[in-house]
Amino acid sequence: MSQQELTNKEQPAKELESTEPRDHISNGKGTQRESEIRASSQIVTAESVQAEEVPTIPLGSLQTLSTLQPEVSVHSVEAGEAVSTPTPLVAQPAEYRRSLGEWLRIWWEGMRPRYLVLSVMPFLLGSALALVQELGLQGPLGLGRWHPQRFLVGLVAVMLLQLGANLINDYYDYLRGIDTSNTLGPGKLIQQGLIKPTRVLALGLAFLAGGSLLGLLLTLSTGWPLLIFGLLGLLIAYFYSATRRALSSLMLGLPATFCVYGPLITLGAYYLQRVQLDGQALLYSLIPGLLATAFVHVNDMRDVEDDAQAGKRTLANTLGLGLNRTLFLLLLGGAYLVLLSIGLPHNAPHLVLIALWTLPTLVVVVSGIVRTDLASGLHLVMRDTLKLEAWFIALLVVALLLSAILPILPQLPSLALP
Repeated sequence: MSQQELTNKEQPAKELESTEPRDHISNGKGTQRESEIRASSQIVTAESVQAEEVPTIPLGSLQTLSTLQPEVSVHSVEAGEAVSTPTPLVAQPAEYRRSLGEWLRIWWEGMRPRYLVLSVMPFLLGSALALVQELGLQGPLGLGRWHPQRFLVGLVAVMLLQLGANLINDYYDYLRGIDTSNTLGPGKLIQQGLIKPTRVLALGLAFLAGGSLLGLLLTLSTGWPLLIFGLLGLLIAYFYSATRRALSSLMLGLPATFCVYGPLITLGAYYLQRVQLDGQALLYSLIPGLLATAFVHVNDMRDVEDDAQAGKRTLANTLGLGLNRTLFLLLLGGAYLVLLSIGLPHNAPHLVLIALWTLPTLVVVVSGIVRTDLASGLHLVMRDTLKLEAWFIALLVVALLLSAILPILPQLPSLALP
């Protein structure tokens, strides 16, 4: 027998061996496999279906349906006078959709008008000191040497500079990603998507330019020393937050705050009236400077996490919570120590001690800074600190004016006589 015949006989035997195990499988995977084979054998492929077996809709039914539908008409898509857009149910937050009153309110709130206390109060203090000096030297005639026009122009100039600094601060905070998640502070015109960044910057620069122009006019009526005060105020107002190396990001924000809202504005207002400087006025200027610095410091404490994420270095995110609280209390205590050093001496104007009526507010501020470490709690402390400064300086101004007016009251009737 040849080799080929042996091979042909072995192949059927192998086929039988391969098929025998399948016949004996009655459970498990074999049963599942057989069911799948039977199911697949019932599937009819698309190629094997005749056209007559496919279900169709009679042509008459389609014609009946077409008669029930309106005919399709073609219109021009060109916009004409008769085309109008319906009023949307929800107005889109676009700038041009807001009314003038809403825009004014948004801009005004974004300028942080509450913070004007920081610049207005030291200006009032310096002006009151100048008036008290004139009344003390010349009696009732000193009223004639006080210049209300300079007072009003200078007050507007100081306010414009601070408002401009606030808007520029918003712009550069937006560029550097600062306070993007902070919802407690005012302003944030850009961060909230209310105003375009370029418009905020333009208005801020316009305010700085307006304040500088008024300062130049006052310099022409007084002297060049006032120009130095104005230039220092302008530079600090811009570079406090402008550029990558801003003063507030180099841990110089607190010294700059003390200089501007303390001696700079107070002595500038004093010089505006008397065209000279005085050591007593410098001593008084320490009070608003210390209180304003305490306010800015607790503001930095509130924003410590956001500033750290944005890479802004402040004294608050460098010191720990305990040292920050200590510094805050030292700033507040320093203001009251200056007050006591002014009002307690023998021949001092003792009426200035009525500013101690703010001690209850001081207790509220101190208890708040000691008991809280949350941003929301520090925000309340910041508001109370601003209120404390407003009342402190207001009472101090009233006390100075009373101490100067009360001695000259008997002389006033004689001035009214012809």
